[in-house]
Amino acid sequence: MKPLDLALTRRALGLASFMAAVFGRQLRAQPLHDAPEPAPVSPPRQSIRIELSVNGDPYDLSLDPRTTLLDALRDHLGFTGTKKGCDHGQCGACTVLVNGARVNSCLSLAVARDGDEIVTVEGLADHGRLHPLQEAFVREDGFQCGYCTPGQLCSAIGMLDEIEHDVPSAVTANLTTGPQVTAEEVRERMSGNICRCSAYPNIVAAILTVHQAQAASPQAPRGQTPNRPMP
Repeated sequence: MKPLDLALTRRALGLASFMAAVFGRQLRAQPLHDAPEPAPVSPPRQSIRIELSVNGDPYDLSLDPRTTLLDALRDHLGFTGTKKGCDHGQCGACTVLVNGARVNSCLSLAVARDGDEIVTVEGLADHGRLHPLQEAFVREDGFQCGYCTPGQLCSAIGMLDEIEHDVPSAVTANLTTGPQVTAEEVRERMSGNICRCSAYPNIVAAILTVHQAQAASPQAPRGQTPNRPMP
């Protein structure tokens, strides 16, 4: 190594040592920051006792107030026919009937349904005999994977009851005479129930078939669970 190179190397090493000493003292001189205080621990939430009537049977539950109706039905009562799809009220797989009206159970708190009458897909059949809509779904091939079917069935029953009580939709042509059960009305009113297998034409056909049978036979159950009339 040449004398000049050796001198530069020693100079560089000396400069590096000097800088390290200077910055080291500055770092040691800086005061240490106080450790953040731990976040306060929230006290455990108290359970709330509620009563639900599900498919005609009474149930007494003690639930966290944050429990949704969907989770209460599935996890606490074992009614797993009601499906959890998106859990955001966007697919309709969790639709049940609450006091006769269709409701997305994932968006409803169970404590808000204290004392209400709930009907799930398990309660649609009457002593082993399928509801007319269930029969129509089988006959018209209204399902493929079947995951959305419980919500589709409950929604269809609630929808037919809405039309029977002259509840209009966005496509109702005449508000004076009330809505009619047409393919357009069915598609509009069932638009909140998503079928990932795209069996929509068969679902519409099944609903129209049931309505036509009801119109021909006034004694047939109209958009309601047999032996459990809806208000």
